[in-house]
Amino acid sequence: MASAVYDLCVIGGGSGGSACARRAAAYGAKVCLVERMWEHDANGVRHGAGPGGTCVNVGCVPKKLMWMAASQRESMVGPSSVTEGLGLKASTGAFDWATLKANRDQYVGRLVTNYEANWKKEGIELVKGLASFDDAQTVRVKLNAGGEQIIKASKVLVAVGGRPASPEDVPGIDLAINSDGFFDLEEQPQKVAVLGAGYIAVEMAGIFHGLGSETHLFFRGETVLRRGFDPYIVQALMSELEHHGPQLRAGCAPRRLERDASTGKISLTVLRDGKEETIGGFDAVLSAIGRKPVTDELQLDKAGVKVNGQGLVEVDAFENTSAPGVFALGDCTTTGFELTPVAIAAGRRLADRLFGGEPRARLEYASIATVVFSHPPIGTIGLTEPAARAEFGDAEITVKQASFASMAYALNPASGKVKTSLKLVLRGPEERIVGLHCIGPASDEMMQGFAVAIRMGATRRDFEASVAIHPTIAEEFVTFGGWGQQLVDGVKKPQLPPYLTLPEP
Repeated sequence: MASAVYDLCVIGGGSGGSACARRAAAYGAKVCLVERMWEHDANGVRHGAGPGGTCVNVGCVPKKLMWMAASQRESMVGPSSVTEGLGLKASTGAFDWATLKANRDQYVGRLVTNYEANWKKEGIELVKGLASFDDAQTVRVKLNAGGEQIIKASKVLVAVGGRPASPEDVPGIDLAINSDGFFDLEEQPQKVAVLGAGYIAVEMAGIFHGLGSETHLFFRGETVLRRGFDPYIVQALMSELEHHGPQLRAGCAPRRLERDASTGKISLTVLRDGKEETIGGFDAVLSAIGRKPVTDELQLDKAGVKVNGQGLVEVDAFENTSAPGVFALGDCTTTGFELTPVAIAAGRRLADRLFGGEPRARLEYASIATVVFSHPPIGTIGLTEPAARAEFGDAEITVKQASFASMAYALNPASGKVKTSLKLVLRGPEERIVGLHCIGPASDEMMQGFAVAIRMGATRRDFEASVAIHPTIAEEFVTFGGWGQQLVDGVKKPQLPPYLTLPEP
């Protein structure tokens, strides 16, 4: 049995693990990275993501490509098409799933190759296999090529990510695919059911619908995105889904799935208002009820690493676990952010602290911007209005919000206009921005600049002191209300940030 000694052993070659490994190696550390790669079992279920992790292989990257295809098609055909009003002759919107899949898979394959090439370039030793702990500084790897390898390291990082969860109490759920299986589909399903209320379910349903599949979105509550999103944005999304999206089936809990032996179609039985309803004829059912950490095979107890009831590794603000010398970051931890840029930033800061001579380095898990690639997309940073009121009190919080159809849909009939909704959550008399939320075209791209401003402590006065870029959607955020005015004792008066207040002449 081969063995080796390293300064750092990273378990998991996803975004966070790779970022930490590469930066540590750049500081001169001897680094080993253990990556299980991926395989499909006899039932076609994928195990492992591969180099680059979920994001590159079965997440952000291929999802965004599919989303872009759906968005382009929606701009050409359907009720929210913008081509006809602009004098452009729209095509039929014919779509070739096989062509997109082949091109998408080639693109992802190049990215995966780049990950391995970059590890080699940095001098990182790549070990392909399934890792588990013997103790806090000893990792045993069951090699994909056969045999085992023992790795000794003074520091070990757990960055194994997560995988789709499954409602195992639903008979026939094995007939459904998950978000991993979505990327394995060789043909476009003509009729599809999506189960779930979170962002993955919303994104997948939007993609199917945008590409022309008859799509039904089933969820237990009255709305989707019930956790973590501002109610104003959720209601705006529900309105757009009702007008331009898939068929919404609220208040539905899945009970069972069955396949018709003669047609091969799948029927879904749900419980709604205390009664069972069965909807049939689905070519595919996609279950997107959430994700869970891939920690069950690591034998973390042998290393003294504590996990919570969901299997998430418990970490502190510096990515330390309960075991000295063992660290964890990303989707498999209790930090609560399942976002690729978060894992990358956390991995780099950890390497800075462990090998870069900066003991204070850590990621601050606050005011992190995120985007949901729904139709239309959502951008959000900071606190929702309810969360802000709960933290600071009603008297401290004011809001500014607006809803309108952007100029992209100015020439569309009323039924074909897609609404944009914007909201600022403001705290105190200085109106510091503690939450910014938007939904509508370009919300994904315009969030980054606003995120920088909010992280720097921007106030509404800072926003309104910025000259608007016209005509854009983003300008609405800096022209709310009186545009540089405030109401004092019933009288409007100008308000300027201190740095724009000049001495009296």
